[in-house]
Amino acid sequence: MSVDQTVQKVNAAVRESTNVKPSATGDAFGQFSAKASAWVGSKWAFLAAVLVIAGWAATGPLFHYSDTWQLVINTGTTIVTFIMVFLIQNTQNRDARAINLKLDELIHSIDKAENEMMDIESLSDDELSELHKRYETIRAECMTRAQRAKS
Repeated sequence: MSVDQTVQKVNAAVRESTNVKPSATGDAFGQFSAKASAWVGSKWAFLAAVLVIAGWAATGPLFHYSDTWQLVINTGTTIVTFIMVFLIQNTQNRDARAINLKLDELIHSIDKAENEMMDIESLSDDELSELHKRYETIRAECMTRAQRAKS
C-alpha cells in the first residue's frame, strides 16, 4: 500500500470517527445561551429595552426623581449586564470553537497545507509570535516577487 493510500485511509477514518451529529438534548445551558443571545441581539429586545427606559423615565415625576427611583434602573441594568456577559461569552466561545474546528478540517483536507497549523489556538504567545514572524517573512517574499513581476 502506498503512502498516499495510507493517508487517504487515515483521512477517511478520521472523518468517519469525527462525524458528530447535533444533539437535540445536548448542553442545555449552551442551547439556552444561544437562544438568549439571539433574542437579545434582535430588534425586539432593543425595543423592549427602550420601552423599559421610557417607562422608567416617565415615572420619574411620580417618584420625584428620588434616589430609590434611580436605584431601580441602576440595579436592573447592572443585573442584566452581569448575566448577559456570561451568556454572550458562552455563545462566542462555542462559535470560536466551531470556526477553529472548521478551519482545522480545511487544513486537514488540503494535502499541501501544514497540519501544524491545526489547533494553533492552544499554542503559547511566544509560539504564536514565532509563527507570525514566519508568515510575515513569507508575505514579504510574495510582495517582492509581485514587485519584480510588475517591473
